[in-house]
Amino acid sequence: GKPTVILAHTVKGYGLGPHFEGRNATHQMKKLTIGDLKEFRDYLRIPISDEQLDADPYRPPYYHPGFDAPEIAYLLERRRALGGAVPERRDGHQAVELPDAKSYEVAKRGSGKQMAATTMSFVRLLKDLLRDKKFGNRIVPIVPDESRTFGMDAFFPTAKIYSPAGQNYLSVDRDLVLAYKESPAGQLIHPGINEAGAVAVFTAAGTSYATHGIPLVPVYVFYSMFGFQRTGDAFWAAADQMTRGFIIGATAGRTTLTGEGLQHADGHSPLLASTNPAVLTYDPAYGYEIGHIVRAGLERMYGADSTDKNVMYYLTVYNEPIIQPAEPENLDIDGVIKGIYLLAPAKIDGPRTQILASGVSVPWALEAQRILADDWNVSADVWSVTSWNELRRDGLAAEEEAFLNPGQPGRVPFITQQLEGATGPIVAVTDYMKAVPDQIRQFVPNEFATLGADGFGFSDTRAAARRYFKNDTHSIVVKVLRILAATGEVEAGAPSYAIDRYKLLDVNAGTTGGAGGDA
Repeated sequence: GKPTVILAHTVKGYGLGPHFEGRNATHQMKKLTIGDLKEFRDYLRIPISDEQLDADPYRPPYYHPGFDAPEIAYLLERRRALGGAVPERRDGHQAVELPDAKSYEVAKRGSGKQMAATTMSFVRLLKDLLRDKKFGNRIVPIVPDESRTFGMDAFFPTAKIYSPAGQNYLSVDRDLVLAYKESPAGQLIHPGINEAGAVAVFTAAGTSYATHGIPLVPVYVFYSMFGFQRTGDAFWAAADQMTRGFIIGATAGRTTLTGEGLQHADGHSPLLASTNPAVLTYDPAYGYEIGHIVRAGLERMYGADSTDKNVMYYLTVYNEPIIQPAEPENLDIDGVIKGIYLLAPAKIDGPRTQILASGVSVPWALEAQRILADDWNVSADVWSVTSWNELRRDGLAAEEEAFLNPGQPGRVPFITQQLEGATGPIVAVTDYMKAVPDQIRQFVPNEFATLGADGFGFSDTRAAARRYFKNDTHSIVVKVLRILAATGEVEAGAPSYAIDRYKLLDVNAGTTGGAGGDA
């Protein structure tokens, strides 16, 4: 009547004979000779004759004792008593009624006069999705330890934190309006500082459509540095199990959380995420972009008409507050989803250039556009790149289609289509390593230069860090001038003059970004 533990002492290759058993070569041995097979049969007393083995040495027969055998009857009876085979993938599951369009309105409105980082834009959207009466109960928010950092403590009083035993202690924050509250009916998973456990929960919830026939939508929110770098193998296993859900890398970028040290300076998670075929990576700049990406993700992973559901969406969001703009009229929604759209056409005529930016660097690009026009009479278009990774995948897919269909007109990659007619050199900027925007270089006919944050990091203010990495507003301006000077479109001395004018070599002269750190 008590639990029993059986410790089975054995050796690698047990029962496979002297050529295999207990030898380090076991991993390299791929085939049994006919003699090995016969020894294996004799050792385990399997009732298969020499004649059956000799008939085809490469295809030995399987042995089954028959369903009346007491061993098989016992195993099947125990399996039935335990509720069936586990794990079991079920073809059919409950239909999912996706959220109403009004649930996305908060993302379209912007933040008005209030400043809000993209993290808060996402949390506000998630809050409204949780309120959706037909869909909200399917969402499983998972936060290892940073709920308050991300503004998700607002979920405590309503969604509550899941605990099968309830809350049996007084929380230290019990006097706060948004106090920690646990409940057996809680919806928020709060596993502590335990990224491995959080990914395990994410995988369990993200595969519940198949294991339990009940689709759930896990939303795992974490410091972006602590995702694919620490638990990348677990995300690979999640992909192998066909997990669906949202992975949110908050406090993203290499220069947005410099005060907490290099341990938090994520400059490469999009590259790590790109190695996982099931992960779609986005680096949105604004809340309205997040709204369209999340909606597209829900429709793809859980929509009735989707044919390619087994994916995970990775969104990087930032902790730098800005005025979140309302969604522009005639927004290129297809461009937002596929990876790039024209955000701000040039306002003057002059030497032409294109600035491609993603995430937190988009406001820097807009300021560079203004400086180039006011100080240098240079005309710059600004593009918001919501996904360098997806643009590259689309480009590679187009190349593969052309490769396998010689003589047929090749499909033009989406990035090439979007930039058709966009003249002048391209300067691409992110708060990540230069290798992130460099992913699209081969699909762009224009001269192409990248600005990013390579190296371990720089623990100072955001403005100083961006000046140190040379990916700030004035670095964009100088990079554009250098390329235009090389072709004679601006004066040859303009780049040197600009470096001195903007004190580009002085990290303390940087002005890009705010000091606020709240989500």
